[in-house]
Amino acid sequence: MNRLSSILLAIGIVAGLTAGAKALQNQAGPQDEPTSAADPAPPEAGPKPSAARAAAGQDDDNTAPKPSTAPPVTVDTPMAQRVAVLGLLNKRNGLSRDVTLHPGQATRIGDVIIRLRACETTQDWEPQKLTGAFVQLDVLGRDTKWRRAFSGWLFKESPSLNMVQHPIYDVWTKSCAMRHPDIGPDTITAASVASSATKRSSAKKSADDSDTSPPPAPSAVSSNPT
Repeated sequence: MNRLSSILLAIGIVAGLTAGAKALQNQAGPQDEPTSAADPAPPEAGPKPSAARAAAGQDDDNTAPKPSTAPPVTVDTPMAQRVAVLGLLNKRNGLSRDVTLHPGQATRIGDVIIRLRACETTQDWEPQKLTGAFVQLDVLGRDTKWRRAFSGWLFKESPSLNMVQHPIYDVWTKSCAMRHPDIGPDTITAASVASSATKRSSAKKSADDSDTSPPPAPSAVSSNPT
């Protein structure tokens, strides 16, 4: 009997300790889970760029950079601002080089002096495209005297129109950098002129077709004299 009482007393003590531990755990609340050092920090909350611009009264379309439009060209490039590239060939050693000059400039290369007086290109609407340069060529002779070997226009597309005839040196035109007017009376294209002529021809033909009334009859004249 005493043994049974002891067992019951021990069971009661264990049950009481278990209930007390649960009560203490409930009072303490759930424990926070440890955060991993590898987890990234949450991003800071902030206004979006579009929202910030909207709050400042700015529009996305208005803030975008707009391409700058250059004003139209109304005159030809001034002669002093044009740039020509000429080719120079030494027939003795077969060496050639490019010479870049502004109109009015000259350069000496060995025993030859190249002088550029002018350069020109045809209008964009002209059917025949020509690039020309007015070149003067002076060559140093064996007697240490300079002599004019060439003076005239050289054309890139038609070199046979004029050429340098010298036993040692040859010069030709490669390019002429310049611009023609974008607007003005000199910008009329050949296509627009042909279209205007066609319209005038059609209008004249329509006027001729509309005048279909018969010519007046000739008056009767008696053949018998009175």
